[in-house]
Amino acid sequence: MDAAAADAYLARIGATRPTSPDAGALRALHLAHLRSVPFENLSVHLGEEIVLAEQPVLDKIVRARRGGFCYELNGAFALLLGALGYEVELLAARVFGADGLGIPYDHLALRVQTPSGPWLADIGFGRNSHFPLRWDNRAEQADPAGVFRIEETGEGDLDILRDGEPQYRLEQRPRAYADFEAGCWWHRTSPKSHFTQSLVCSRLTGTGRVTLTGRTLVTTGADGAREERQVGGDEVLAVYREHFGIVLEREPEVGAAWRGTGAR
Repeated sequence: MDAAAADAYLARIGATRPTSPDAGALRALHLAHLRSVPFENLSVHLGEEIVLAEQPVLDKIVRARRGGFCYELNGAFALLLGALGYEVELLAARVFGADGLGIPYDHLALRVQTPSGPWLADIGFGRNSHFPLRWDNRAEQADPAGVFRIEETGEGDLDILRDGEPQYRLEQRPRAYADFEAGCWWHRTSPKSHFTQSLVCSRLTGTGRVTLTGRTLVTTGADGAREERQVGGDEVLAVYREHFGIVLEREPEVGAAWRGTGAR
């Protein structure tokens, strides 16, 4: 990523170029990203290809002002951090679910080195920490999203816990971006993937969170108060535009790509 592309990315998330690649700047970039770029799986239901390569993910997130899921969000964030002088490694994880751990390369997260030490950065896991977690800290780490802890497993992996509940199991071996292609393909095509079964677009706000799941709009405030309402079909596109900055030509529908109504 060249300087112009990095500046465009920083403008996309409303951040200024840091004077040095330190932990404080990483925290600010992490939060700015969560508040500007939504976590969404709309491509899955619009029949859009998801290509894990530098230019496609930057075109989608920066130029088209869209969001994405973990492979796109953390992949793009890694490119930005690298351009700003951080040392970044891509790590594979498996998400804990009702039936145990998910598939290999189920999730992508980042290990980021700073002068003060390493951090776990993850802006692609839905309701995750607002700020990076200290990689080498095994004590509880308080965050606006909850209390997090990193635990070592007997196999040398790391379990990431939120409020005592395991979220995902993280490998410590660095991976190449292309290594995640199979996991990405599975999540956008398998009937067993929750991304093919549901439609979500969610963004952290300055006072809470806003989420559109299908046609259900949920907003939460700083006090945890939750407001939910059903969105009429004629206003769905306006909601995507107003709350997430996403401009669409048609409403995404679960399963539309497989019925042939959303494929391109």
